[in-house]
Amino acid sequence: MEVTEKELLRKSAFGDRHAFSVLYTNHLSQLVRYLYLFNPVREDNEEIIQDVFLKIWERKEVLAELDSFKAYALKVSKNLLLDRLRRNKIEKRVLSMMAPDTEDSGVRLDDELCYKEYQSVAGLALDRLTEKRRYIFELRTKEGLSLDEIADKLKISKSVVKKQYYAASSSIMEYLRNKGEMTISIVVCMILY
Repeated sequence: MEVTEKELLRKSAFGDRHAFSVLYTNHLSQLVRYLYLFNPVREDNEEIIQDVFLKIWERKEVLAELDSFKAYALKVSKNLLLDRLRRNKIEKRVLSMMAPDTEDSGVRLDDELCYKEYQSVAGLALDRLTEKRRYIFELRTKEGLSLDEIADKLKISKSVVKKQYYAASSSIMEYLRNKGEMTISIVVCMILY
């Protein structure tokens, strides 16, 4: 006798790992296809899918109330994908500001001053991080290593790398938000020059 999705949701809500595994198997390919439509980067999508099912499991109590697991999983996927894309956009912007084109002979003094001010603020934000977080952040942003590559290099799990990297990013963004006046002048410099 085949178990209905509603029954799988109810069992999962009460911590039945086998029932949750069946939901995972039944919906994995749909999530992969959905994410691929918006983001063709396979590694990112694999991480997002892991995060989706982890997030759903962490809030498994709500599963019994759902009418459609597919709709719920797609919504969680969409939210996590949007978060990832926002982070990547911010990360690219920060990286491009941290590595200006020094070969350009037309670099103006104003650009250099803005860059130095940014470097100063970014340096202060980095100094506030623990040694481990700073190292992981720099491996990701300056050396361009993936989370998997960092995990291999440091001989730690990918989830630890991910937590440390996102904690570092959050700490830096919080620091920059708290330094309002200084960051406003940096933003003005970026806009004007």
